[in-house]
Amino acid sequence: MRVPLSWLAEYAELPPGARAADVAADLVRVGLEEEGLHTGDVSGPLVVGRVLAVVEEPQRNGRTIRWCSVDVGDEAAADGPAARGRGIVCGAPNVAAGDLVVVSLPGSVLAGGIAISARRTYGHVSDGMICSARELGLGDDHEGIIVLQDLLGPEVEGLAPGADAIPLLGLAEEVVQVNVTPDRGYCLSVRGIAREYVHGRRADVRTAFRDPAAQRLPAAGRPGHPVVLDDRAPVEGRAGCDRFVARVVRGVDPRAASPWWMRRRLQLAGMRPISLAVDVTNYVMLALGQPLHAYDLDRLEGAITVRRARPGERLTTLDGVDRALDLEDLLITDGPDGERVIGLAGVMGGASTEVSGTTTDVLVEAAHFDPVSVARTARRHRLGSEASRRFERGVDDDLQAAAAELAVRLLGEHGGGTPDPGVTDVDDRPPRRAVPLPVGEPARLVGRDFTVERVTDLLEQVGCTVTGRGQVLQVLPPSWRPDLVLAADLVEEIARLDGYSEIPSVLPVAPPGRGLTTAQRVRRSVSRGLAEAGLVEVLSYPFVSGERHDELALPEDDPRRNALRLSNPLSDEQPYLRTSVLSTLVDVLRRNVGRNGPDVALFEVGQVARPDGGERVPPRLAPGVHPDKEQLGALYAAVPSQPTRVAALVSGRWEQPGWWGPGRRVDTADLVELVRRVARTVGVDVDVAADPDHAPWHPGRCAVLRLADRTLVGHAGELHPGVLARLELPSRTVAFEIDLDTVVGAVDGPVRARPVSTYPAAREDVALVVAQDVPCETVRRALADGAGDLLEDVRLFDVYTGEPVADGYKSLAFSLRLRAPDRTLTAEEAGTVRDAAVAVAAQRTGAVLRSA
Repeated sequence: MRVPLSWLAEYAELPPGARAADVAADLVRVGLEEEGLHTGDVSGPLVVGRVLAVVEEPQRNGRTIRWCSVDVGDEAAADGPAARGRGIVCGAPNVAAGDLVVVSLPGSVLAGGIAISARRTYGHVSDGMICSARELGLGDDHEGIIVLQDLLGPEVEGLAPGADAIPLLGLAEEVVQVNVTPDRGYCLSVRGIAREYVHGRRADVRTAFRDPAAQRLPAAGRPGHPVVLDDRAPVEGRAGCDRFVARVVRGVDPRAASPWWMRRRLQLAGMRPISLAVDVTNYVMLALGQPLHAYDLDRLEGAITVRRARPGERLTTLDGVDRALDLEDLLITDGPDGERVIGLAGVMGGASTEVSGTTTDVLVEAAHFDPVSVARTARRHRLGSEASRRFERGVDDDLQAAAAELAVRLLGEHGGGTPDPGVTDVDDRPPRRAVPLPVGEPARLVGRDFTVERVTDLLEQVGCTVTGRGQVLQVLPPSWRPDLVLAADLVEEIARLDGYSEIPSVLPVAPPGRGLTTAQRVRRSVSRGLAEAGLVEVLSYPFVSGERHDELALPEDDPRRNALRLSNPLSDEQPYLRTSVLSTLVDVLRRNVGRNGPDVALFEVGQVARPDGGERVPPRLAPGVHPDKEQLGALYAAVPSQPTRVAALVSGRWEQPGWWGPGRRVDTADLVELVRRVARTVGVDVDVAADPDHAPWHPGRCAVLRLADRTLVGHAGELHPGVLARLELPSRTVAFEIDLDTVVGAVDGPVRARPVSTYPAAREDVALVVAQDVPCETVRRALADGAGDLLEDVRLFDVYTGEPVADGYKSLAFSLRLRAPDRTLTAEEAGTVRDAAVAVAAQRTGAVLRSA
């Protein structure tokens, strides 16, 4: 909401010299966030000038320039056709002698940063510029210059050449832009912002606020235009329209222009002036917060009926779009039994009854529509408007008569119209209900004491009526605050007006015996371990498209294709919940690589949805009633399995090049080691074996990861080249994904720490020759089992093929680190352990010690 300070000053007392920043600070104090401060970018000297003479001079290029002498209130002489005035070259065809115009003198700066200086052009020295609307930032019109007699009308009386045009045209007006939250629809008006500004200044709203809606309303004479409220199918049991005010103004001059002050205020508020009738309705909406609609009375066909849509009905709205209507849409109709649709209630009017350049008789509609009905219609038709924006947040249901009266008065004053004595006011509003407020509730929720007198005063500042005695106050919220429905809402207002800064900061004491669960601690430890390994943790949206499974080359019978479809997805292009973390992590990698980041290492810990294929319908629970155990059980049973997974994606170099060496690309072994790091963090061991076919990994470079009891944990390795091509990812990208819940579930109680030996370690290296098809991990595991408890670590440090190793075989060199907890191992003991390890490896894999 954009609020010019001069408009705000009409409704609230501003201190002398108040600037937009000061106003914004006072509004922030009561919870209205500032979105921006705006002011004109035109600087003077910018003055009123009177054209004394105009000489047209055709040019050889086909153009005709006007050599003008302009009186700007000084004694500068022109070399042109007049004895007094400044000589200015002008190309606009509408300049004429006697016109009052806007002149930017040398040294001024126009909209867009255009600096003005005296310069020679077309054989003359042009000592300034006669300005158009676009050059001053007042609109897009650049066909002609501004003629102040046409722009200002009667307000031009008394203007003299040389007068400062910046305040005259409001070019230095400061504007505060406020972010209005959905619960404060009343702040989508200058009236609402003015009230909140008074609260922010800690002033008494009863004296510092001038309510523009507090005006004398005419007594109804004869009955006005007939209106029928006929909502026979209310949404959620709420009538779509509970009040409808209609006023008729006849004899409006269709050529009458909106006054300049009104057009300028609309521009500063971010709206485009159109015509008198439309500008008046927009002005009243911005001033009071009540949307209005103007109909051409001659194009209406009898009584207005407010009803729901019927099957097959259509409407062409003011934006020229022909729309198919839904049965829930609330409509404005006319004719017998409301046969003709003329508008979407609270959203947009129809083209058949819009005000045009020939309209003389106008019907003004000021109604109160249900927020839910308007919001659903606007979203259904994707037709947001200024009116729907206000109605769906809640409009003051006491405003309609006052808003219609203000619009009628403005049409009469500036369009010459005469209001009909008849006033239509169909009022079916239910009575407002008081909210009980226990006296101790503000202290309980806010954390500081409030006296009953202080509570009463603050609520009356908001506009509430406070009654009742004893321990419970009865608070009747004002009509413009439909959001105040609970005692907690009232307490929030008390804290807000009293000042958030007055609330003490008290650090709560954590109750003993509580903390993170084992699973939570493990997840944090896993994330910390992967981050320490150099990966960056990310969070991706858990939504995927239907094509993602094809891009990952999942088989048709793969259970990962069984994904849940959302009934209300954020995007129609991604309507499914992910069944693997990799399916969304690839998008993050592609985005980073596309931004010139070839070496990327990412991981994510998150949940996936893995339905078992059965259809489960959750029970319908009664609102406001806590479900029992059976209902909760049925509710949880309807929720699909959502295991927690951890996945990583790495592309590019694992080791960067430098003086120490050429660097190294990431490979499958690096990802397997990351999985082992996760397993060590949790306190379990994983077995690694080759997996010949598991999408989306490369058939020959994929490892399957299992626990000691052969429970499947996940996979790691290089992604398939076809998958990388379809996803536009770098070649040789590697990934892993494991089921963290399964890993955590394998932990049998707390991880028991092993004592650290203070004795030195012994190292034994062995080189074993095995067949080419024997996995290195199988040999490593055999060595570890054979070495026994004295083995601290076993690592593969070399793989060799070629002479003297026979064809079809390979040499694997392992380093065994041995250590005893209570003594220094002798060479004989270390050799015995080594021989035992080699013996087990030979028995399981056929390995033999390499002799050369």
